[in-house]
Amino acid sequence: MSGASDGGWRPRTVAVHAGARRSQYGEVAEPIWLTQGFVYPSAEAAEARFLQAGDDEFIYARYGNPTTAVFESRIAALEGCEDGFATASGMAAVSGALMAMLRAGDHVVASRALFGSCLYVLEEVLVRFGVKVDFVDGTDPDAWRAAIRAGTKAVFLESVSNPALEVIDIAAVAALAHEAGALVVVDNVFATPVFSRAVELGADVIIYSATKHIDGQGRCLGGVILGSREFIRGTVEPYMKHTGGAMSPFNAWVLLGGLTTLDLRVRAQAATAQQLAEALQCHEKLSRVIFPGLPDHPQHAIARAQMGGPGTMLAIDLKGGKDAAFRFLNALQIAIISNNLGDARSIATHPATTTHQRLPDASKAALGITPGLIRLSVGLEDSADLLADILSALDAA
Repeated sequence: MSGASDGGWRPRTVAVHAGARRSQYGEVAEPIWLTQGFVYPSAEAAEARFLQAGDDEFIYARYGNPTTAVFESRIAALEGCEDGFATASGMAAVSGALMAMLRAGDHVVASRALFGSCLYVLEEVLVRFGVKVDFVDGTDPDAWRAAIRAGTKAVFLESVSNPALEVIDIAAVAALAHEAGALVVVDNVFATPVFSRAVELGADVIIYSATKHIDGQGRCLGGVILGSREFIRGTVEPYMKHTGGAMSPFNAWVLLGGLTTLDLRVRAQAATAQQLAEALQCHEKLSRVIFPGLPDHPQHAIARAQMGGPGTMLAIDLKGGKDAAFRFLNALQIAIISNNLGDARSIATHPATTTHQRLPDASKAALGITPGLIRLSVGLEDSADLLADILSALDAA
């Protein structure tokens, strides 16, 4: 089995070649090792592998698999991390990372603006097992400073929040967290590996839903936890391999294909998102256009310094509330209605009635999730066609 070096490569090359494994056949495309178990030449070899598996040795697909290992190596190299553990979904990555490192009595500080399922893990699951969780306004450094204390185990945040696109100052939060001895756990989905500088800014653990931009084709679920080799193999792997949240080898193979075009896709999508945001920001039927690439975004300067690109997501708030939002959605001809994001197809979502439906109205209001808010995930369609579709739908609204 031969492996590719990634020394000195730039990100686009890393996304195509890093961590490659080739068998004696010298295949071009990554093969799928679609097996759940592995054969040992002797009882002694089995004993030795269970004691300490080598870098190119595997025991069971729940622990690791050659195809999955290529994906882990490649995404870790792209992010600038030492190692990664691939999971069955993005939420398996979120829950796995947190559950693996926390126990009863530990303290976590989290940004209040989070995806609904992340809130569930923090508010319901962790609290049920005796973890103390405090929520803060993630954009307010003083709120983080007041909540983080000596003995705080971890801070958790979305680098760009879902769906209201608040941008958290990772460096500022990391400085406060590290002073208290806490790990910084960042859900980095909206920033994408293309625009991420999370490691450089102080993040210790980075989580992606690979279902989103990394696949980018709406084909499969996947997630990944990234960090130091000690954290991934010493903390995450023991928990994940015993609780069963590992990625399927087939999904790893699909996601490897997604990585090869990730940079090209995300940059094209972000450029279109910028054009759409600029064209829509003064539209008479919108009370606001939320996009980190617009100068009026409250964290525009942080987004520019932290990401180097605006991302592929924008949000628009229709003045007519839910009725106008639904008329808008139903009039779209190109953008599809779905709750996914980061796809090659543009996707429109009404968070108040879908992804964040179960939040109390007061919580929605605090997070900026109004009845008229539409989250737009910008795809790879022609920007002029997308703009015409959105403007036509606004006329119908």
